[in-house]
Amino acid sequence: MTTRRAQERTAMLPGNLHVPEDCRMVSEVLERIGDKWSVLVVVTLGDGPKRFNELRRAIASISQRMLTLTLRGLERDGLVTRTVFPTIPPRVDYALTDLGRSLLSPVGALGTWARQNHARIVKARVQFDAKGSNRG
Repeated sequence: MTTRRAQERTAMLPGNLHVPEDCRMVSEVLERIGDKWSVLVVVTLGDGPKRFNELRRAIASISQRMLTLTLRGLERDGLVTRTVFPTIPPRVDYALTDLGRSLLSPVGALGTWARQNHARIVKARVQFDAKGSNRG
């Protein structure tokens, strides 16, 4: 690829990912929203507020500790709110903030892309692995 064509492609990317400050910023955000638990919690809360145990049942494979850590991280980043109701026992609801709701569209698009391309990715892996056994 010529340098000019590479530069044209770079201009199409959001921001300047080759600028160290921008790269760190993007990496920091993707670190939070890129892990599977955060994505699953955000998608689950997309239907509306939920209690801790409702979330845990909806995301059956997550441990109590991991759900707690994920919710704290999402709350710290302004994606989720935690509301405590003064009842006996106390009731705690988790809900998406406006910022968290703005994440539903890109996460949904990524999920759609993953479902549409999963078979192609599996096929590519099989082909790569078959070649890999012949590599030295």
